[in-house]
Amino acid sequence: MPDTVGSEQHKPTSLRGIANKAKADKHHRFRDLYRCLNAELLMDCWSDLNKNAASGVDGVTARMYAENLHANIEALVERLKSKRYQAKLVRRHYIPKEKDKQRPLGIPAVEDKLVQAACAKLMTAIYEQDFLESSYGYRPKRGAGDAVKDLTFDLQFGNYGYLVEADVQSFFDHLDHDTLLEMLSVRIDDRAFLGLIRKWLKAGILEPAGHIVHPDTGTPQGGIVSPVTANVYLHYVLDLWFEKVVKPRCDGEALLCRYADDWVCAFRYREDAERFYRVLPKRLEKFNLKVAPEKTRLLRFSRFHPSMKRRFTFLGFEFFWKEDRKGTPRVMRRTARKKLLAACRRIKEWIKLNRHLLVRDFFRRLNLRLRGHYNYYGVRGNSRLLHRFFDWATQCAFKWLNRRGGKRNSFTWGRFAQVLELIQIARPRITEISRRRVMA
Repeated sequence: MPDTVGSEQHKPTSLRGIANKAKADKHHRFRDLYRCLNAELLMDCWSDLNKNAASGVDGVTARMYAENLHANIEALVERLKSKRYQAKLVRRHYIPKEKDKQRPLGIPAVEDKLVQAACAKLMTAIYEQDFLESSYGYRPKRGAGDAVKDLTFDLQFGNYGYLVEADVQSFFDHLDHDTLLEMLSVRIDDRAFLGLIRKWLKAGILEPAGHIVHPDTGTPQGGIVSPVTANVYLHYVLDLWFEKVVKPRCDGEALLCRYADDWVCAFRYREDAERFYRVLPKRLEKFNLKVAPEKTRLLRFSRFHPSMKRRFTFLGFEFFWKEDRKGTPRVMRRTARKKLLAACRRIKEWIKLNRHLLVRDFFRRLNLRLRGHYNYYGVRGNSRLLHRFFDWATQCAFKWLNRRGGKRNSFTWGRFAQVLELIQIARPRITEISRRRVMA
């Protein structure tokens, strides 16, 4: 029977039909997901792919694949139907992090990205009906900004006095394959579909040095299917456990806010926070995970003790209590020091590399980066650090534009200020929308 929503009818194999069934029956196991990997779904997923992304091990770019797109997709569907589809090696690429560290990324081949995107859509249709409100990462219409805003609201108006901030040590590298597949089988009763997930988990990784690594654990960051599988893993490991086991055993209020493998838990009473802090490592060890000691701690966080000494960092922000002009304690946020320094370093490097552009084009592109920073960090109470970032960017621009073509001092500060006014440089602004307005 087709699912009915209002006056519309949807086939059970449509994304909306799958979502409706998953929402209506929390115990339903889907059996025919593999059959949904047809040309229509793959073509729809193709429009969502980043066509400028790097190519995989086969060297095929999105542009090359698109030259004969329909024939390529038809051939791919045929291989899927006949079970002849094989996942290619994942090309490893490292991007720099702070303190000379590197973040490993896995770059699948274009065709693997396409099939992963289709599987990710199917799984999202199911698991969006199961995921809890405490989860924000890698979900449609939810993001880091929502997590920051909601956490601020809950801390401000809730009865919480203690916090446990936590982070999983190299989560994407230690996700257990068999455990993940067992978790997926709770909702998916389709061996062929789960077989695809296994293929991507077990796909060899081609390192820059040329050797191939066959992982026993983990899922490559950069794979399109990795975010939803990671969310499924932590949904069972952390979210459900916190909701069904931890909260009922607390004497006071308890709150979880999670973005991917980064989360914060708030408690009313110290005893509840300490109990959770002790049990958390044991819980994670059951699933081959460990807390990152340098990013995990218990602290006092209360309106009765407003102090910068009692602050925590979450999603690039420092949270702390501070009294406003009327003496009322408020949860405040500002750009975390490490994130501000990293942002300043990136904007400086960009300016150095792009100073050769025409002045108008240079500032147009610079404005895009400035507005991106304001859009994320433009929360109430953070104006001072927004202006610090803006001042740094303009100082760097003044310095390096004066060095174009081997020439120096082509700008004075007065003339440079005129240029900024003429070009309409993006100035710091608060972009955060009040939650009360949103709720209204």
